[in-house]
Amino acid sequence: MNTQEPITKTTGQILKDNICTLFNLFNFLIAVALACVGAWTNLFFILIIILNVVIGIAQELKAKKLVEELSLLTMPMCDVIRRQQHLHISIQEVEKGDILLLESGKQICADSTVISGELEVNESLLTGESDPVIKKPGDSLLSGSSVISGKCQAEIIHVGDENYASQIANEVKKLKQVNSELLLSMRKVTRFTSWFIIPLGILLFLEAFFLRGEVMYDAVVSTAAGLLGMLPKGLVLLISIGLAAGIIRLSKQNVLVQDLYSLENLAHVDVICLDKTGTLTQGRMQVEQAIVLNPDTSVPFETMMGAFLCNTDDNNATFQAMKEYFQPVEGVEALAKVPFSSERKWSAVTLDGIGTLVVGAPERLCNGKLPEVVTQVMQEGKRVLLAGLTDPIENKTLDPKRVCLVAAIVITDPLRENAAASISYFRNQGVAVKVISGDNPLMVSAVAKQAGIEHAENYVDMSMIRDEEMDRVVREYTVFGRVSPQQKKLLVTAMQKQGHRVAMTGDGVNDLLAMKQADCSIAVGQGSDAAKQTAQLVLIDSDFSVLRSVLAEGRRVVNNITKSAGVFFIKTIYSVLLCLVCIILNMDFPFLPIQITLIDLVIEGYPAFFISFEPNDKRITGRFLPTALRLAAPNAIVITLSCIAVFVLNWLGAMPLAAEQQTLLMYLVVGTIGIAAVWKSCWPLNKLRGFLAITTTIGFYVAVLLFHNILQLALPVSTTIWILLIFVAVGILLERLLTLLIRKKFTKPSPLAA
Repeated sequence: MNTQEPITKTTGQILKDNICTLFNLFNFLIAVALACVGAWTNLFFILIIILNVVIGIAQELKAKKLVEELSLLTMPMCDVIRRQQHLHISIQEVEKGDILLLESGKQICADSTVISGELEVNESLLTGESDPVIKKPGDSLLSGSSVISGKCQAEIIHVGDENYASQIANEVKKLKQVNSELLLSMRKVTRFTSWFIIPLGILLFLEAFFLRGEVMYDAVVSTAAGLLGMLPKGLVLLISIGLAAGIIRLSKQNVLVQDLYSLENLAHVDVICLDKTGTLTQGRMQVEQAIVLNPDTSVPFETMMGAFLCNTDDNNATFQAMKEYFQPVEGVEALAKVPFSSERKWSAVTLDGIGTLVVGAPERLCNGKLPEVVTQVMQEGKRVLLAGLTDPIENKTLDPKRVCLVAAIVITDPLRENAAASISYFRNQGVAVKVISGDNPLMVSAVAKQAGIEHAENYVDMSMIRDEEMDRVVREYTVFGRVSPQQKKLLVTAMQKQGHRVAMTGDGVNDLLAMKQADCSIAVGQGSDAAKQTAQLVLIDSDFSVLRSVLAEGRRVVNNITKSAGVFFIKTIYSVLLCLVCIILNMDFPFLPIQITLIDLVIEGYPAFFISFEPNDKRITGRFLPTALRLAAPNAIVITLSCIAVFVLNWLGAMPLAAEQQTLLMYLVVGTIGIAAVWKSCWPLNKLRGFLAITTTIGFYVAVLLFHNILQLALPVSTTIWILLIFVAVGILLERLLTLLIRKKFTKPSPLAA
């Protein structure tokens, strides 16, 4: 049996990724230390950790189930002959010795040897070389490569792990390593916390136990509180839940997300490259008419085409449309064939008694000005193929000067009903749309205009463009016609060099190089097996309009997580700063683990969880981690300065409060400034955000009053309340000032830009 790498994590991997994290390890070690000294009331945080893990696992398992159900709809199938029976089976069912039937657009699913026929094969995903490779009887076919043109039978010689593709770790079916800003940012935070949490924890404990002579219980509890504050425990979970929720929503619209972080990648995209056929148009080719250009041929054109189509091995959508229009003419022997390829853009068959009939793109068959009738049809957005007679073709090289045009075949492909609305949405969201097509640029431009694409009149024939001109071309043009597969990749690369994040849609083998290069790759469900296996996203219904939902889901995750991270990182920053202050002043960390847990639950976790599901498709500006830290820094600095002020006033003897009231004061200041950050993240208010901000505020103060014994806090006296109001008023003014200063510093235009 053949094996295929699953596109989703296994259940074991999901359990491991949610349970075996560095954050969970730190929390577990802190819990063990607290349990060893019997600080049971301070262990409540571990229940929240367990709840978070359970929610994360459940959400990912649900997403996994839906993705696997959708993947069955796009599972690559193949045709084989086994024991003289023709079978249509999934690629996992192939066996050694089966005869594989291959044709244009198919991915070679197992290492094979050609036994009859001839192919042109794309091995770019294996070798990096884009030039087609000719395969004749006796030649080897490598799994993971794709058929460009031709038809053959090949005997399967390897299956499963014996395949060449398996031996290179199945990288043929993967686009690249995960390139997630959210994931990379959280790894940075993890490394940062790791550097601080262990040395600071050791120093805090040693000072408490040896220098201040505290009992083991107090030393462990005080140290644990400082360390727990450094861990933004729920943030990684929130990212996973947000992305999994997006996958679940999109699966209901028949969008297969093959990479968890693809949503985030598309959210950052500011240029989307579309193919015309099957994306802007419906992909339902129909021959509208055949215009005879030379009626004086010895054989009627319809007879030529009927014989041509009976003998050609080409079977893409265009040839299928022609086969439906022209009546087959059997009994004419084919003396030679040249299959269609996206590089040549023509196909030819030498027919006994008729001659060599070639069918292809107007520019490749016409040497000079196109017939006026052909130009008029293309200006209407219709596709035109020319058919002509020529000399027998050698070495698959066509001389347009030797082609005698016979007819023009007009092919229509209706524009998708929702194409204009989708293009308008992307324009409003700041996403530029480029059209990259192998068709005639004039005709593609006309279709792009019908779809409402801005600057669609700026088109270029890429067959006339040199590779070194790519940077200029992507700046000046919107529509690119007659593009070769290698040029598609170069166009995407040029856009990326100019600072753009690029998404590429594709449906065929000729799109694979560009899809691999793009930041986000998208395949349509009616496309080739190779394109669907390579892409990060598969639009099963081939409905381009659902990309609006994909973009919105990705932006929802990134925007909402960034806002919530601005609240989560407040505690991380002030905990590190307060630990440093306590070590310098040889003091206990002012809070207890149970007190930190209330902040985790009410101020951080509760509003962030519900906000993460709220629609938010605003254009993403800035990078995640710097933006989140800038949002968190003013509140964290104010909290740190407020606690230092209490320390200093107490040291000077100017604080008119008992020790337990001072602790309560600092805790209420921390909570109130944290709540102010929640209000800031919820602004502008709507019904949901207003409800979350109000209930967070009420919930925190009510919890302090009702559970003050569990929290080991005193009830406030009037003096504490008045001092709290003063601290909060000054703190909020200082926070506003710091926010304005930070915003001014980071939005100031660069002198180089000027």
